Amino acid sequence: MSLPSTTPSDSHVSQVPPPRVEEVADRIFAYVQPDGGWCLNNAGILAGPHSVALVDTAATEARARALRAAALERGGAEPRTVLNTHHHGDHTFGNAVAAPHATVIAHTHTRAEMAEKGEGLKHVWPDTPWGDLGDLGRSLPTVTFEDRLTVYVDELAVELMYVGPAHSSNDVVVWVPEHRVLFAGDVLMPGCTPFLLAGSIVGSLEAIARLRALRPRTVVGGHGPVAGPEALDEAEAYLRWLQKVATEGIDAGLTPFEAARDTPLGAYAELRDPERLVANLHRAYSEALGNPLDTQIRSAPVMGEMARLNGGRALACLA
Repeated sequence: MSLPSTTPSDSHVSQVPPPRVEEVADRIFAYVQPDGGWCLNNAGILAGPHSVALVDTAATEARARALRAAALERGGAEPRTVLNTHHHGDHTFGNAVAAPHATVIAHTHTRAEMAEKGEGLKHVWPDTPWGDLGDLGRSLPTVTFEDRLTVYVDELAVELMYVGPAHSSNDVVVWVPEHRVLFAGDVLMPGCTPFLLAGSIVGSLEAIARLRALRPRTVVGGHGPVAGPEALDEAEAYLRWLQKVATEGIDAGLTPFEAARDTPLGAYAELRDPERLVANLHRAYSEALGNPLDTQIRSAPVMGEMARLNGGRALACLA
């Protein structure tokens, strides 16, 4: 499969800010990789006195090693647990590098998707410096669950909840009720345009309603800056607007690309990667036309449309 990609220049890569580690509650850290664009994901470090868990890892060997170093510095112990929020490679490729001796826990569908997709992400951006991630089979989850699971980092209870389909078919959030900290994976991406081509608009709205009921104080999205509960409202507003644009586009006989091209972004123009609108409209059209939520949409043509909407510029992965 050949998809539009780009080779970032050395000077462009050098402009990417380094990761930062933010303590969002006692011994709970958000590992934020600016600026949240393609493959620049966030992770989490749960650092108990005697054990350490990671929420997701990173896309490349170098970034996974940097996450590992940050975890060892904060926890002083080897990460023994990795909690994957979904199957995408920017969140999972680094599992075996960041935490080589860890138990990897994820949803049942996450393991299946990881096994099926393999190294597919590398073919989307072949010039990304992926490094030596080893056999990605070593990154597969070894413990899976269907609905909910509670794990402990020393005495800290950490709840895993399946909320998909949303961003993907297999989204899990990591909820720390004692501190009301929510690691939302890519269900929420503050400051970034949602990406729902392989997920669901309706499912995302249902997931947001469930997450709002938790009353989180701090939200660590899968990309973008650490936020508060306003991230839920902002994501819901975008999704409602997306449904409206899809309905109007269908009524006007426009294709998803034409609707995306002709629609002013307004307040959403400042979100990272606004070209994702066309991908999101493909999903919104499918749902508005009554197709099942899990209807497959071919990604390669849509990636090409995103590049066209981006002024013909290829989609840049700066990982």
